[in-house]
Amino acid sequence: MTVAFLGPEGTFTAAAADRAAPGHERLPLTTIPDVVDLVRDGTADVGVVPIENSIEGAVNLTLDTLAFGEPGVYIRGEVEVPISMNLLVRPGTSLDAVKEVRSHPMAIPQCRVWLSANLSGVQLSTTASTAAAAEEVVDGDGTVAALGTTAAAERFGLEVLAADIHDRDGNTTRFVTLGRRMPGPTGADKTSLVVFFGADRPGQLMRVLDEFALRGINLTKIESRPTKTQLGEYCIFIDASGHVTEARMAEALRSVHRHVAEVRILGTYPRADGLTAHAAGADSEDAYADASLWFRRLLDRIDT
Repeated sequence: MTVAFLGPEGTFTAAAADRAAPGHERLPLTTIPDVVDLVRDGTADVGVVPIENSIEGAVNLTLDTLAFGEPGVYIRGEVEVPISMNLLVRPGTSLDAVKEVRSHPMAIPQCRVWLSANLSGVQLSTTASTAAAAEEVVDGDGTVAALGTTAAAERFGLEVLAADIHDRDGNTTRFVTLGRRMPGPTGADKTSLVVFFGADRPGQLMRVLDEFALRGINLTKIESRPTKTQLGEYCIFIDASGHVTEARMAEALRSVHRHVAEVRILGTYPRADGLTAHAAGADSEDAYADASLWFRRLLDRIDT
């Protein structure tokens, strides 16, 4: 099995790939869309990309690539990785010598307080990944530092000048595994979807949320993103507790679909925390036997 991930080796995503799919052929790539594309065309069996950080929130590029890209790629699982940010330099470099700090766009804000207190006024530059930043330090003149992993320091022969410099304890990033099919229910699942409203009508969001509330379905995340079509038009990303084949989830999704222009399922998959959703009545095939065409096609993408 081939596992594509946001590389190079030494990134936090590489560590997530180790956890999600250990022992398989690895294919590090430079961008999140590259990972999604290779899963879609079958070059990679599994993809691993970041989707959310506990300090900085959603990884918008991942959300946008899954929501607005070509269909055929789904979230199959999730893994949570504790994040420890470290200041990496060439051996012998002092803190006073650092004039520039480089890292991934999601990494720099996670260390904002420490950087302001200890390296105020230095240039902050973004790179494709934390490991790419570390690699650039190797080729630098000794005034450039990187924010990254201890694995990157070992890989590129760098020194950890300051360890654990992220602003808040418990810093964690959630990564998702991608595939061309979704797994069957486990009893401790989550469904990720994006809702496109279409025509703007008063109370439309409330009607969507009510369909889940009426069936006792907990929503663990609600986030809006521009649809990229015109100013002021947004879609809503939702994470809901439960699997699409469960009766109450199937009923909620069909009802939501009647209120809006489009519902796109990003994935239905086991929760990283293993928490089970509250049971709300017995499930049966009758609950979704009369599903519309879009839902029947969705069920065709679930492993049995």
